[in-house]
Amino acid sequence: MAALPSPSAAAPLAVSVRSLCAFAAKAGDLDLRFVPAPSGQEGQAGHRLVQSRRSLDYESEVGLSARFGRLLVRGRADGWDPRRRRVEEIKTYRGDFGRIKANHRALHWAQARSYAWMLCERDALPALDVALVYLDLGTEKETVLAESWTRADLQQHFEALCARYLAWAEQESAHRAALDPALAALAFPHGGFRPGQRELAEAVYRSAVSARPLLAQAPTGIGKTVATLFPLLKARPARQLDKIFFLTAKTSGRAVALGALQTFDRAQAPLRVLELAAREKVCEYPGRACNGDDCPLARGFYDRLPAARGEAIAAAWLDREALRGIALAHQVCPYFLAQEMVRWSDVVIGDYNYYFDGSAFLYALTKDEEWRVALLVDEAHNLLDRARGMYSAQLDAAALEAVRAKAPALLRKPLGGLAREWQLLQRDQVAAYQPHDQVPERFARALQEAVSLMAEHFSARPDEPPGALQQCFFDLLQFARLADSFGKHSVFEATLGPGDTRALAIRNLVPAPFLQARFADAASAACFSGTLAPFSFYRDTLGLPENTATLDVGSPFRSEQLDVRVAMDLSTRFRDRDHSLDALIDIVAAQFARRPGNYLAFFSSFDYLDSASAAFERRHPGIPAWRQSRGMREAEREAFLARFAAGGRGVGFAVLGGAFGEGIDLPGDRLVGAFVASLGLPQHNEPNEVMRERMDALFGDGYAYTYVYPGLQKVVQAAGRVIRSETDAGVLYLLDDRFAREEIRALLPAWWQLEPMFAGAR
Repeated sequence: MAALPSPSAAAPLAVSVRSLCAFAAKAGDLDLRFVPAPSGQEGQAGHRLVQSRRSLDYESEVGLSARFGRLLVRGRADGWDPRRRRVEEIKTYRGDFGRIKANHRALHWAQARSYAWMLCERDALPALDVALVYLDLGTEKETVLAESWTRADLQQHFEALCARYLAWAEQESAHRAALDPALAALAFPHGGFRPGQRELAEAVYRSAVSARPLLAQAPTGIGKTVATLFPLLKARPARQLDKIFFLTAKTSGRAVALGALQTFDRAQAPLRVLELAAREKVCEYPGRACNGDDCPLARGFYDRLPAARGEAIAAAWLDREALRGIALAHQVCPYFLAQEMVRWSDVVIGDYNYYFDGSAFLYALTKDEEWRVALLVDEAHNLLDRARGMYSAQLDAAALEAVRAKAPALLRKPLGGLAREWQLLQRDQVAAYQPHDQVPERFARALQEAVSLMAEHFSARPDEPPGALQQCFFDLLQFARLADSFGKHSVFEATLGPGDTRALAIRNLVPAPFLQARFADAASAACFSGTLAPFSFYRDTLGLPENTATLDVGSPFRSEQLDVRVAMDLSTRFRDRDHSLDALIDIVAAQFARRPGNYLAFFSSFDYLDSASAAFERRHPGIPAWRQSRGMREAEREAFLARFAAGGRGVGFAVLGGAFGEGIDLPGDRLVGAFVASLGLPQHNEPNEVMRERMDALFGDGYAYTYVYPGLQKVVQAAGRVIRSETDAGVLYLLDDRFAREEIRALLPAWWQLEPMFAGAR
């Protein structure tokens, strides 16, 4: 975890050259016309190449600083030639030099001139030359733009930037000076802690103070969100935290976090709260490109940004709707205004991908600005599958061929070469599924060549509208990046489908190597959920360190609230499903007859669900029933849940681990019971067997890591829909004899008292 800096009562207001110039020197349009940017590694290599071409007395990465009032500006100049008295700012690009945007170049000049002033002040120089060095990574050719500046002019330029920023920095300093003591005195927003809440809050506080990550399992219904936010707000002054990132898997999680923050007395603690939403959810002009020529909210964005930023700061509470209102009032893009306001917010609420994805925006800002951030990872059991998706990629041969056939002539050759290597790779493949422990070198080279030439193509044509060629480039680029970082954490898969269809994939199995740095670079991290058992499974797969603290909060619920019954003579194994189906649905009907009300019946797949619901309707037509379908839209999901009205009666059939298996709240008699058919184990197939073997090699218990733990996590989540408060009561049927096994029972909540039952003796 990130180290704690030494506090200083008279600390200056520090800012990097990059941040100073981004704040004070940006002007004109927001322009995101697609131009492939060099990767961080490519940019660093380009810098080293330019620096290696200079004279022996040339200095690289020169640390510099300067003061303006309370403002301390720091940074590293890319290059300084003391003999020629020339400071260089190095930038890398691909394609047409003339396509570098004017507002970008203005920003580059501002950075270079700032370093020039620092050198003048450090070395008492009367004048020097300032140069922008643009390196074309494709040709390794340099284009140099140079100016001569006097010391006085550089000082005037630098102080103008600082003056623009200083008023804002003073305001931010005053905000923090007022907020920290207010948070230190902050009271818990409710009359008292619920059972389990104080235990969780204390563990989160200890985790923040000790900089030791936390895995916390706490039952649904105790108020985990407020119990994790409160201690971090209290810890912020002592730990000198800059930001709290509350990261969620679903939109509903963002709403819960916002609701919890609204319970705090914001007059006492003037928090700035920001909600981040996906671009497609907040775009005011869908289908238009993000540039001033196409979108009115991008035109003059940076000219209108200061006023919008000022109003947003004054508002402080920036949920999606509030931010949209401010953005439209100033005619700026809501999505990019939100990104700007991350810099000036205390608590940021957003999706996992904003911090954990390979190109994560929040993580990049954290690194660039050297922030001390505290992470709260909500419903953390979801992070494993989400992160696997972030670090996986797939290619389809037919899609590649369709793009190649219509591609410009210069791209047909590299795409054709990639297609030939692909065919060669699968030429002798007979099985439908073929895993590999490495990406073949020849295929990787052909892939990289295609990506490089496509990057040059798009660099020269930033106005080319999005289409299949651009999407193909994104897919190949993601695949190439994952191929570069390929290791035991992933598997390379080749598949054959009907009609000679072919596909390749890099499937991540263990995201730990990718997430490890994300956790390490946070000042504190607390991952919490209703189901995080066993802790070792999540620690190993998510990349948390060995010294991660753990907490299993006892349930506030009494065993008498939930009647848990295990069908001892029922098997829902795949081979037994047809035979046991009638007995299973008769259990559901018999329970409904004993206590009419609303129930949820969970099944491990849509096929199983469809068979069960059809049989139920056939055998028990008098009982209202409704079912979840594949690909339900939001309105359909809402209609499904609306059937669970207070005092209602019927059975909803849903898939385990799906939209209704977690994150829904049906308190009181809106839901009086649940049936869980099967242990939720993932299907036994070749891809999962590859995962089992890899998990076994990495962690020693491949079957449990691949099948048992993920399956039971879904079971416990689904069962958690029944008891939502200390006044709820209901019934839970575990419909499989394996639930009675000792090793399975050990992974179920301790407060459940399992009662054996027999389908033949209902």
